[in-house]
Amino acid sequence: MSKDFATTITQTLRQQGFQAYLVGGCVRDLLLQREPADYDVATSATPAQVMEIFPQTYAVGVQFGIVLVPLPEEQRTSADENATSKSQAIEVATFRSDHGYSDGRRPDEVRFSHDPREDVARRDFTINGMLLDPLNNEVLDFVGGRKDLEAGIIRTIGDPEKRFEEDKLRMLRAVRFAARLEYEIEKKTLEAIRRRTQEIEVVSRERVRDELTKMLTEGHARRAFLLLDESGLLREVLPEISTMKGVEQPPEFHPEGDVFVHTLLLLENLPRPCPPTLAWGALLHDVGKPATFRVAPDRIRFDNHVDVGVKIAEEICGRLRFSNHDSAQILALVDNHMRFGHVSRMKESTLKKFLRMPGFDEHLALHRADSLASHGNLSTYEFLQKRLAEIPPEKIRPAPLVTGDDLMAAGHVPGPKFREILEAVEDAQLDGRLLERGAALEFVKREFPV
Repeated sequence: MSKDFATTITQTLRQQGFQAYLVGGCVRDLLLQREPADYDVATSATPAQVMEIFPQTYAVGVQFGIVLVPLPEEQRTSADENATSKSQAIEVATFRSDHGYSDGRRPDEVRFSHDPREDVARRDFTINGMLLDPLNNEVLDFVGGRKDLEAGIIRTIGDPEKRFEEDKLRMLRAVRFAARLEYEIEKKTLEAIRRRTQEIEVVSRERVRDELTKMLTEGHARRAFLLLDESGLLREVLPEISTMKGVEQPPEFHPEGDVFVHTLLLLENLPRPCPPTLAWGALLHDVGKPATFRVAPDRIRFDNHVDVGVKIAEEICGRLRFSNHDSAQILALVDNHMRFGHVSRMKESTLKKFLRMPGFDEHLALHRADSLASHGNLSTYEFLQKRLAEIPPEKIRPAPLVTGDDLMAAGHVPGPKFREILEAVEDAQLDGRLLERGAALEFVKREFPV
């Protein structure tokens, strides 16, 4: 995202007689000497005035005073050419005050203002409430954000009860910012969260999912989930993870501790950046253990915890409204994570099918993190890395030697038997027992007579 373009917007607005500043997270990040993900501008100009000054603007939230000014085409990233996306535009918002939040998310009434102090007073946290004049690099701080930034504190602007009443999602955002920045949540702010945890239920599941996904993928997931637990939010948004606490594991396999401890350690070992599906698969990989815990004569056991875990993960994915594609990958990660223990005993055909699972790089990354969070033995991970390097892709997914047309030509009737025959031919091919078409047809004739 271009700071230069955001600066140009503020300069243009000022030349037209309006106040204009950079605002919010971008100011915070610039003061922390971090590269902002995006830039926002706050101004005394109304949406109509902004759209008159910048004819290419998109009215995405005029009722809340928000319009988007798209980046010039030459500054847009090829990964996302959508001019209305947040990554390809500067959000320009009119100074405003908000009144009434009957849905716990959006204000019932918005009143435009010419006072930047009134505008920042409605925002969430002090560290997100600073303004920056990019032309002279002057920071306008009416809420004590710079002091809290230096002290490493997440504090609401004004009364925390009021801020969380306005938008319940701010409770999760407090946790995320504290985790990401390695800050502490100020005492009164944390106490207000603890009193209101049940109110998170009014927030849409999609917004909760997206906030949790950010926690999982921003590189501080363990700290985030410890704070979720400490604040009481975890039992409200993901009770299935909360129940992992205190569930013992056999020390010979898990010297690190209970299922909750193991899961949070695993999250620490995920790659950065981390795909969201991998992060969720990692969080949920042992979600079936609390329900299947038993103490057997020989040791602690979790019989069928994978099957149970898949069902629980499926319910969570549905509840949080993941896409079908993401749900399928998350469930596959849960379903297959124990198969790595059988790799050394797999037939060559089984191993190659294992290696060609969709998104196998995520399965392998989960196994590595799982190992590091328990016994620390990476021999299976290293073995699979070696095999992937050795086996050409065409040997893992070879062109079929026999097709359904071949089977019909040989007199077989289409039906369930087709799949059995084709799989048997493919297994022999993957094992190296069948190398060419003629031998494969003879194999079918011999093993599956009409």
